[in-house]
Amino acid sequence: MEISTLIGLILGLGAVLVGMLLKGAPLINLVNNPAAYIIIFVGTAASIFIAFPISELKKFPKLLKLLFVKPQMITKPELITLFMEWASITRREGLLALESRVEEIDDNFLRGGMRMIIDGNDQEFVRDVLAEDIAATEERHRAGALIFSQAGMYAPTLGVLGAVIGLIAALADMTNMEKLGHAIAAAFVATLLGIFTGYVLWHPIATKLKRLSKREIEIRLMMVEGLLSIQSGVSTIAIQQKLAVFLTPTERARLQEKEGSDGEQKD
Repeated sequence: MEISTLIGLILGLGAVLVGMLLKGAPLINLVNNPAAYIIIFVGTAASIFIAFPISELKKFPKLLKLLFVKPQMITKPELITLFMEWASITRREGLLALESRVEEIDDNFLRGGMRMIIDGNDQEFVRDVLAEDIAATEERHRAGALIFSQAGMYAPTLGVLGAVIGLIAALADMTNMEKLGHAIAAAFVATLLGIFTGYVLWHPIATKLKRLSKREIEIRLMMVEGLLSIQSGVSTIAIQQKLAVFLTPTERARLQEKEGSDGEQKD
């Protein structure tokens, strides 16, 4: 589970509720104001339906799932170790020796790339096909994140609209000043909900989806370089050095320690 999403939701909601209590704002206004929720949530949904085709909106539940269920992807150090193993097999037995391992690969992108190099396709052809696949994936991810970033733009403005509607209703009857004060306070609940959902929910969700996409694209770029290196018949050391540029300094140090300890155990 992606625990950071849950922590963020709890902290965001807690900050607003505790802040209202400390300021003396009655929390009951948040509950007894269904109109504000309709204006913000239904209004935001309406804006999104107008802005995006239904084919993209169908992915909305899947995108929400990504926020709570951490995508299962191979890590960069594990990928380097895997490519080093394949490079060692290729140099000893040839590229066709990897054919028996193709079906063991869980990742569709990596499996497809492996089949292409085993089939003897030209390196430029392999690179072009995989690059097009990566570009298409980036575009799908961008469209998904855009849904939430646009919702983050619409919600605060709808909050202002909700406040205006509330003020119109409140100022329609100014005979009872106490009632008027409560009505004006309730009018601004829509503004609170609009700003909260826009900047605590929708924009942060879009940012997280972009970060997840960036991580997946980096993994795929590593796969491309690894596959082409294996096709070229480079050594295990060379492929490690080439792919290590994708790692952080800490990850590189850990990988070197692991390789060193493995070497000692073999000795």
